[in-house]
Amino acid sequence: MPVLILLPPSETKTERTRGRPADPARLSFPQLAPQREAVARELAAVSADSDAPTRLGVSANLTADIARNTRLASSPAVAAADLYTGVLYDALNLASLDPAARRRANRWLVVVSALYGALRPGDKVAPYRLSMGVNLGSLGPLASVWREPLADVLPTVAGRGVVVDCRSSTYAAAWVPQGPLAQRWVQVRVPGATHMAKQTRGLVARHLCEVGVDARTPQALQAVVEQGFATTLTPPRRPGQPWVLDAGVR
Repeated sequence: MPVLILLPPSETKTERTRGRPADPARLSFPQLAPQREAVARELAAVSADSDAPTRLGVSANLTADIARNTRLASSPAVAAADLYTGVLYDALNLASLDPAARRRANRWLVVVSALYGALRPGDKVAPYRLSMGVNLGSLGPLASVWREPLADVLPTVAGRGVVVDCRSSTYAAAWVPQGPLAQRWVQVRVPGATHMAKQTRGLVARHLCEVGVDARTPQALQAVVEQGFATTLTPPRRPGQPWVLDAGVR
């Protein structure tokens, strides 16, 4: 695999009123099934409590979103490519990619999820409301719950390519590349407001899928991104930390 592009999920999600529920056996990364089941079970229990908004760290007005967490096994499933909405995903705009770019997106993009651990765009899952920053009932901090399972699967997915990290800090805590892979770990940073940062990361991910170049070093990645953005590449301050690719729309 030439490149692994890590994305955060979005808080807002598309919901369908008809359709079949998710089939857990058909999801990518089947090794994550035990953790997915445990998190889903605990999320349903927490969401059924009267203090669910506080425990989930969401507004008390989001009653419909919270209730949805109790129907994960029966809710109509939505492909991850359509499930997540918002600034980053509007900029990524998977539906408008040409067939070759869409095939790359399906192979290269991985969404790190508080409920599902990791998803590819084609995975069909139930809409949910859960952040990686939540301390979920008996499971504890979700970033800790997912750290070891993701460390077992994502290095293999990265292969010999670079890890292009477009996650927020909350989701980055769930998996940190280690060893030789850390030398190919590039964090995409966008100076300025959060809104522009999300948009630019979505555009960078889209650009990589469209160009389709096999980047195996941070410097090679910068050369590809620089075709469409103003960039600066900063080496890690110490071993085990990411390279930082500052990207801005020209």
